[in-house]
Amino acid sequence: MNKKELIRVLIADDHAIVREGLKQILADTKDIVVAGAAENGLDAVKLARAGEADVLLLDISMPDRSGIEVLKQIRKEHPAIAVLMLSMHREDQYAIRSLKAGASGYLNKQSAPAELVNAIRQVASGRKYISTELAQELANQVGDDREIPAHETLSDREYQTLTMIASGKTVTDIANELVLSVKTISMYRSRLLQKMKLRHNAELTHYAIRNHLVD
Repeated sequence: MNKKELIRVLIADDHAIVREGLKQILADTKDIVVAGAAENGLDAVKLARAGEADVLLLDISMPDRSGIEVLKQIRKEHPAIAVLMLSMHREDQYAIRSLKAGASGYLNKQSAPAELVNAIRQVASGRKYISTELAQELANQVGDDREIPAHETLSDREYQTLTMIASGKTVTDIANELVLSVKTISMYRSRLLQKMKLRHNAELTHYAIRNHLVD
């Protein structure tokens, strides 16, 4: 096959087993080649800068920066690269945020290998990729006169802080995981509580559970 016909893919995921698994899946395809792999957001940006690639498989939960932040930077610096977001989160939690931020598609990590390969080919051709389940969710929202849910008014960092607190993590835990200061996370917490008109973590957690924002 002509090299120009190959789809060059970069993989960015902080779990070595996942990276190797993705490489193995793609090794069985004739038209896709893995051009590089990164274990954090900073390395993903460096890889995108270093060489030509057609598609970036980007985990939405990176250890140093959120996948949404990495996505926005790569879309700004390298708009020709199609970014396919990967996540363990349910699609209705992060998919729409990802697509609004410039992702070409969103895929749950539990999807079948054939669906991953199909998604890569689709975004590499310049089209968007969403699963049947997400398409149905979007269709359900069309023409819906419901008020915008409070959590949809949050910034990406505020929303991430919301889901992590609702999952039982402390402000210190979140700061360590995101490599940010406790003061910064506390600021995100204060903002989201104010925007959502909630008083404390218990109300926040109840809201997240009621709206299916955490598993």
